[in-house]
Amino acid sequence: MVPDRNVTFVKDFIIVGFPGLHPSYYALISAVFFLFYVYILLANGTFLFLLATNKRLHKPMYFIYASLVLSDVLFSTSTLPKIIARYWFQDGNISFAACFFQMYLVHYFGVVSSYTLAIMAVDRYIAVCYPFGYHTIMSNRNILILCIMTWVFSHPISIMMVVRAFPLPYCGANTIIHCYCDHISITRLACTDRAPYSFPAFVYAMVILLGSLVIIVFSYSFIIFSVLQISSAHGQLKTFSTCSSQLIIIALFFLPRCFNYLAANIGITFNADLQIAIILLYSLLPPMINPLLYSLKTEEVKNILISKFKKHQVSLTLIS
Repeated sequence: MVPDRNVTFVKDFIIVGFPGLHPSYYALISAVFFLFYVYILLANGTFLFLLATNKRLHKPMYFIYASLVLSDVLFSTSTLPKIIARYWFQDGNISFAACFFQMYLVHYFGVVSSYTLAIMAVDRYIAVCYPFGYHTIMSNRNILILCIMTWVFSHPISIMMVVRAFPLPYCGANTIIHCYCDHISITRLACTDRAPYSFPAFVYAMVILLGSLVIIVFSYSFIIFSVLQISSAHGQLKTFSTCSSQLIIIALFFLPRCFNYLAANIGITFNADLQIAIILLYSLLPPMINPLLYSLKTEEVKNILISKFKKHQVSLTLIS
């Protein structure tokens, strides 16, 4: 079939954000997103700085946290500046190529986080169920290899989604009803039936999410079973406390994501603003609360922070 030469193809896209948001709230929402971004950079950057400067934190668990934290920071950096510019400077334009590159980054860091959470669950499973063999199985070397593999093997699925979506004809609307470019929001704008292209992407996404989730569920099922065998109530509480922060992050990461993908592919529709709010829930909350959970619930990190704060106070006192 010869393409119609009169058809004008999209050269750039427009990030709309919340379609129902009144312009009088643009300054407020941009300020909120800006504060979120600054907090994410400072909080996660603090954790990475402590890890880099304190050998006491050079342990398998913290290397896994570092992988998750780095993924969170890079995801936020690839998405938040554009939506801040959209509301702050009314600059929602993004070029065709840049939009697809952002789509790649969004899905890539999502896959990295998914794999990393699975590794974290396995780490906790071995620590609780095989404590005497933990340092042999989950050595620093083995964990670093696993984390590197996570970042390497997250590329194919993300590249596949871009390669499948990029050649589609985009000759109609160019407004993306979202805060960033992702596969669903972009392919909805294609001037063709998106089902043959979106369904394989949906299957891959669900395999990644559910595959990681199955590993997590099995790991924590064995953890719970082992904890219940502990006779000491104090021991049970301590073990559950160690795992509780990870369970919070896992719930925030997986449950809204699975719901969003399922809703988009089985025809469930609801208010666009509500849908975007759900997406932001699982996109921004984990990067914001991860440092708090890992700092406030981990004694080593907490003690290092306190000691650095006290040293800072002493140095200020001497200077004054």
